Amino acid sequence: MCGIVGYVGKKGDCVRVLSDGLKRLEYRGYDSAGIAYIDNDKLSVIKEKGKLENLLGKIDLNKKANLGIGHTRWATHGEANETNAHPHVVGKFAVVHNGIIENEKEIKKQLESKGYKFKSDTDTEVISALLDYYYSKNNDVLKSIDAIDKTLKGAYALGIICMDDKDTLYAVKKNSPLIIGAGDNENYIASDVPAILGRTNKYTVLEDGDYAKITNN
Repeated sequence: MCGIVGYVGKKGDCVRVLSDGLKRLEYRGYDSAGIAYIDNDKLSVIKEKGKLENLLGKIDLNKKANLGIGHTRWATHGEANETNAHPHVVGKFAVVHNGIIENEKEIKKQLESKGYKFKSDTDTEVISALLDYYYSKNNDVLKSIDAIDKTLKGAYALGIICMDDKDTLYAVKKNSPLIIGAGDNENYIASDVPAILGRTNKYTVLEDGDYAKITNN
């Protein structure tokens, strides 16, 4: 019952949008939460175990940022703690994920043989590492997303940030709900409509196999 929200826009309201969106997704049930956003060309990641109020107590809602992703997690891989909470960052990629990767152990072994080390017990960190690996080979985010889409087995809705593309939000959908919301010089992703209803009523439902590159316009 995890929740995803993401934002890209010119208004600088990212942190507030992520916080409000996660509040609207609390009904889905969760045991940890986190956000990641671009802050002065650096990635800021804030995560916390337990209720969303624990996370919100660590967040500056007035922080100006134009790109970010947020997540409420219900533990499936590893216990509920700050390390296992989303977003997960490997190399240049931050990822939030709903769903379950069925071939996670196989991929993890392959990546470990290539020098990757993992901090969490989650299947999501494997996705981040796999993206980073493909990107190191092709230097193209969409090609890397296409590659993981052909490699991963299971269910996944993904919100993705690449630090080489600080004005773009990426999304991927397979067997787990994900929508794109359209605003005025700002756009959103969410795992469910209520997360963005306070901001827009215009949205597109992604179909299985869809992935998207989203900018402020």
